[in-house]
Amino acid sequence: MREAVVFIHGLWLTGLEMSLLRRRTRQCGFACYQFRYHSLIATPAHSAARLNEFLRDIDADVIHLVAHSLGGIVVLHLFAADPQQKPGHIVLLGSPVNGSSVALAMNRNPLMRALLGRSTQQGLLGNVPRWKGARELGMIAGTRGPGLGTFLTLGKLTKPNDGTVVVRETTTSGISCHLQVPYSHFTMLFAEPVARAVCRFLRSGNFSD
Repeated sequence: MREAVVFIHGLWLTGLEMSLLRRRTRQCGFACYQFRYHSLIATPAHSAARLNEFLRDIDADVIHLVAHSLGGIVVLHLFAADPQQKPGHIVLLGSPVNGSSVALAMNRNPLMRALLGRSTQQGLLGNVPRWKGARELGMIAGTRGPGLGTFLTLGKLTKPNDGTVVVRETTTSGISCHLQVPYSHFTMLFAEPVARAVCRFLRSGNFSD
């Protein structure tokens, strides 16, 4: 049985920052692919449609998904629009599936609103498609470290948080497992314990050994 893992990056990023996580996941025995999209120009729904096309071209029996931040919202749009995907597990990393308080603060500021682009449309400001439990969905949320939210809120971002996303913003019904890790929104991508947790979930649908 051929298994593949597709990685989906977050806002302002390109997928290059996920290189180490991809390499560690490849060492776990998976074929790895990176999906890239225009996080500012395209809405999450439009990016999900492109992701759907990308997945159809992968020659594998099982396709797992690993998505960081806004990428997790793209995944929710994917399954809302076309739930008939190939089997596989899904891991979201710091995805604000309940909307982002940091994005809300930025959207209120005319000077910073443009930095969000179209990511706010059924995306970072909320109104995200609900997960209907089509398969095992795991969430990894960071609890430590400075980030954009720390700066924008002058250190008053609701705790626990990863410096950008509040932990409670990563919770939604249908999540199979929710794991909190002592890393920031960005550094979790480079942490070996996070990579090990991702591999465990892809294999078994659980973060535990």
